[in-house]
Order: sequence, then structure tokens, then C-alpha cells
Amino acid sequence: MTGYTNKPLTNLIVIGIGGSYLGIEFVYEAIRCHSDCTKSASGRTIRFLANVDPNDFARATAGLDPEQTLILVNSKTFTTAETMLNARTAKDWLLRHYRNNNVAFSDEKDVTNRHICAVSTALKETRAFGISDEKVFGFWDWVGGRYSVTSAIGVLPLSIHFGYDIIRQFLDGANAIDRHFRTTKDIRKNVPLLLGLIGFYNITILNYESRAILPYSQALSKLAPHIQQLIMESNGKGVTIDGKFLNYGATGIHFGEPGTNGQHSFYQLLHQGFIL
Repeated sequence: MTGYTNKPLTNLIVIGIGGSYLGIEFVYEAIRCHSDCTKSASGRTIRFLANVDPNDFARATAGLDPEQTLILVNSKTFTTAETMLNARTAKDWLLRHYRNNNVAFSDEKDVTNRHICAVSTALKETRAFGISDEKVFGFWDWVGGRYSVTSAIGVLPLSIHFGYDIIRQFLDGANAIDRHFRTTKDIRKNVPLLLGLIGFYNITILNYESRAILPYSQALSKLAPHIQQLIMESNGKGVTIDGKFLNYGATGIHFGEPGTNGQHSFYQLLHQGFIL
């Protein structure tokens, strides 16, 4: 795939927020230093853009040639304010580059369509942005953002960067744990069910109001933010499904850092600092 001036597109900027970002960066960080992943991604660059702070945009685009950059906008509705602000900023970045370098182009939509694609369920909005339907990758509209890393939201950018053969292995692993959860009848051997029950017991029954996530593998440095969204966005409710106020805690505060870093920042409080 090439950009407007037929240079190969070797850079990828993924624009999204929440589930359109956290799970993807977690998986990227988790696998990127594996030898097979490093080899398969050779010559390509991937950046993530979520914050509307201009500094984040500057960091995401630093050192990249716009003519070799593909921009992927992840948004189910294509109306999320932060995502669309960054998408418009990215489009302006592309157009400004071509204008400043006196590269003639027929119209803005041609540049947009060469450099920007989307993962979305809202074709009307993506068309209005200038992205043709064939460059919009869909997914089921019932997929919540926090669970979307195994949908096109996550699989497309990760496959572009690492190749689908690598990401197929990730999907196979996700499928294996899904099947384990669904088919393991003995609760004592059902790992996801046990983890869920333990979490419920600690938070709702014992009233432990926080959980530390402390991976010692640097590859899992983005696990805590991903888990924060999976659990606290899913269960961070104050009312039941029919609008009645809860009289118990639905979930606790989840926080964490890679373990070695945490040892030299907040472990002292965890081990010795609480007043009983």
C-alpha cells in the first residue's frame, strides 16, 4: 500500500481512546520484543494517539514522513470527541505537508483516502470524513470498546504492524481461554471463573477496596491500564440495571506498575504503612 506520492506506507498511527487504544497498546508492548515479532515488524513503525493534548500529537508524529504514514482511526460511532479531534488534526497534518512541499493533489479527499482508513460501524460518518467504504473495516456493533482488542479494532493495526500470522497466535490463545471458561465444569479448575469469584469475595464481601496489579515483566507494563478499563469501566456502577442504588461496592480501585518500579515507589505503604 502506498501514499499519495506512491511512497510505501511504513508508519502507522493508531488514533483511538479507551478500548480503541488501551488493549491494543497492551498487546503491542507485551509481544513486541519477542524475536518473531521483532523480525516480522522490521522496517515498520507504530505509534498510538489518544490524548488531545497537542504534545501527544507531536510525540506520535515526531520523525515520521507524512507521505509514508497510514492513519487508522478507531471509533465505533466515529463521533467520539477526543478521537475525532485527533483525526482532524492528523488530516490537517497530512494536507499541510503536501501543501508546504508544493505537491499537487486533486482534492483533499484523495489525500485522505490514500492515507486514512477506519475501524467503525458508522459508514455515513466515515464517508463524510473522506474515507471510502472499502477502507472502513467493520465489526459487530455489540462489541464493547473494552473488549474490542480481538475484533478489527485491535487485530487490524496489530496485523498491519506484526503480520497476521503473529496475531493469529494471539487470537488462538484468546480462543483457548474462552473455550476453557465455557467447557470446564469443575469450578475449582475454571481459572477465569475462580478469578472472578475471588475478586467478588474480596471486594464485595470482605470490603477490600483496592487491588494492586504488579507484573514483574516489563512486557506487561501496560497490563494495569488495560485491566483498569476492563474492570472499573465494566463494573464501576452505582445503580442496578433497573436504576436502583446499590448498597454494596460493585468493584474496587485497580492500580499498578511493573513490580520492580513499584518496589521503589509505593510498596512501603502496601507492606507497612497502613494504620489498622
